[in-house]
Amino acid sequence: MSRKQKVCYFYDSEVGNFYYGQGHPMKPHRIRMAHNLLLNYGLYKKMEIYRPMPAKYDEMCRFHSDEYTSFLKVITPDNMSDHTKQLQRFNVGEDCPVFDGMYQFCQISAGGSIGGAVKLNRRQADVAINWAGGLHHAKKCEASGFCYVNDIVLAILELLKHHARVLYIDIDIHHGDGVEEAFYTTDRVMTCSFHKFGEYFPGTGDVKDVGAGAGKNYSVNFPLRDGIDDVSYENIFKPVIQKIMDTFQPNAVVLQCGADSLTGDRLGCFNMSIKGHAACVDFVLGFNLPTLMLGGGGYTIRNVSRCWAYETAVALGEDVPDELPYNDYFEYYAPDFKLHITPSNMENLNTPEYLDKIRERLLEQLSSLPSAPSVPFHQTPRTGDGDNGDHDEEEDGDEDVRMTERDADKAIEHPAEFYGGVA
Repeated sequence: MSRKQKVCYFYDSEVGNFYYGQGHPMKPHRIRMAHNLLLNYGLYKKMEIYRPMPAKYDEMCRFHSDEYTSFLKVITPDNMSDHTKQLQRFNVGEDCPVFDGMYQFCQISAGGSIGGAVKLNRRQADVAINWAGGLHHAKKCEASGFCYVNDIVLAILELLKHHARVLYIDIDIHHGDGVEEAFYTTDRVMTCSFHKFGEYFPGTGDVKDVGAGAGKNYSVNFPLRDGIDDVSYENIFKPVIQKIMDTFQPNAVVLQCGADSLTGDRLGCFNMSIKGHAACVDFVLGFNLPTLMLGGGGYTIRNVSRCWAYETAVALGEDVPDELPYNDYFEYYAPDFKLHITPSNMENLNTPEYLDKIRERLLEQLSSLPSAPSVPFHQTPRTGDGDNGDHDEEEDGDEDVRMTERDADKAIEHPAEFYGGVA
């Protein structure tokens, strides 16, 4: 691997402390595990590491409704009984539970994605990474599929201030429904999702769903069956993405790298290796467009952390050994303590005939697009400040409450200052 792109990486050390609840498959701890792995591989020396500014209420309201965002801000496990109607209305409670620090978790996730978009807009990086982002199911007025705030939509809105056309690619096993819905009627954002379809959450993403109005044919969906492997995936991914690059000609890319498409995922049913998953990342980065790489699903957490650490290395053009370095979570990787995983012998229900049929249909859809839409820019909007300090002053904390690591850091340095070393 050799790549000369400048990479910046967003990480908040508080993120691994958030807990969805006992038995819940979504575990933010996986982000801390990935971070620890890439630190011990020495990858932090090759990129700029930032702590994201928490997304502000007004920033979230660029996509989400005021009522829904206000609800997220006030709801806690202690006051849930006072908000039973709103919990139902906003789809919060089961898949999307109320947990301690939920709003802060959303702020960190969205703050990293917006901050990454700002870095790309300012040309201060070629690639920005936020593994805490990629929460693609959240809707304008409701939570869905473990997602509360759609950091991806917020990041794309930021990119659209400086880029006429943005391409969104989703390699999570679940359809990127929240992002597709947000941009379903515009030709400035193309969404392209490769996902399991048929009796599977969220139930959307049929090949026939192509967009509407000005956005007709700008939504691209590749529905897949159980058991897809690296070779099959590569054979559909590369030609479809190449055709999009040729016809849509995006100025920037957002790549959601959900790791639940890997073999052996707790909630998934695909059969991809980390190398196969990362080959998609490598192919997209090869177009040398400003690219925002985000996390997403992934529920066998030892494999999620492996995958995202390796994909960080791919973005940096660094080769890393298969032998895992000793790290804080070394025992999670027993018994082999290796980076790469071996696909199972599960049957691939995606026949070559089926894949060829869908691929040809999508290539036809893309061939029907007019030449890349142009957007007249009269005045470039002010870039959102991913690293400014004009947030509302926080009230003095209760002196009986332990100061968080974030608060302690605030007393020393600006939260988004460049880290000179280990984060």
